[in-house]
Amino acid sequence: MSAENTIPAFGLYGERDPFPDVIHFEDFSARAPVHGWRILPHRHSQMSQLFLVDSGWIDATTDGEERHITPDHFLYIPEHCVHDFVFRPGTSGGIFSFPISVVGSVAPDTHSILSALSKPLTGPLCPRLRQMTDLLRDMTLDATPFRAQQVVGLAHSVLAKLAETRQPLPEGASGRKSARLFELDDLITRHVADGWTASAYADALSISTGHLSRLCRHATGLGATAYIEEKVMQEACRLLAFTQLPISEVGYRLGFLDPSYFSKRFRNARGQTPSDYRAMFTN
Repeated sequence: MSAENTIPAFGLYGERDPFPDVIHFEDFSARAPVHGWRILPHRHSQMSQLFLVDSGWIDATTDGEERHITPDHFLYIPEHCVHDFVFRPGTSGGIFSFPISVVGSVAPDTHSILSALSKPLTGPLCPRLRQMTDLLRDMTLDATPFRAQQVVGLAHSVLAKLAETRQPLPEGASGRKSARLFELDDLITRHVADGWTASAYADALSISTGHLSRLCRHATGLGATAYIEEKVMQEACRLLAFTQLPISEVGYRLGFLDPSYFSKRFRNARGQTPSDYRAMFTN
């Protein structure tokens, strides 16, 4: 768990500078050995990443979920997801970093693809995906006319291929987020401390609460209030796991002025108290 009271948010790991290229690729050997083959918990607010393992392995944690990535497998991490890694020393492979402007411009059927890419994904590197990522890596090293256009076009193909690996959704959920729902996600991120209700978010989106609830239910199977609650509790889990903030302060940051009420809501949502949840990451 981080000794900080905020979760570090970077462009590339350890860097605060602007994103260096339209798509960035680097070998594990460029950064992991410098950090002792261990990357501490952090997240990215303006990009997603794709990790490809050629040899060795990675033990990864994504929003508290442990994953073991072996050769010829991939790990996709969306923006905002808190993640950390332990690499087997000498592990080979590489990382693609996709600015959110590139991820968000995949077309056609943008919303379905973005829905599929809204959570971490892992899986085997099928021959087609391997071929596409090998070519994308080579293209990032080129210095040819219209390089940026070619790189973005192929990156969109890679992202669409990754979206195919999405697991089946809960019954009643289509997985097709509307543009309004992506706007809602952004509003929740910006106003999570303000304690907004579903009606407040609906007002900000200039739609009715009923319309917002239908959009949420169509995409996820949850009504608007439950969807917002789930987003808030996801952030609570991140703050409990990856910071040393007092539990009362975690609640305050999420709009709960009464610590006992925050604990009750968290227990109802996750089936355990905030302190019990945090203990899983400290023991």
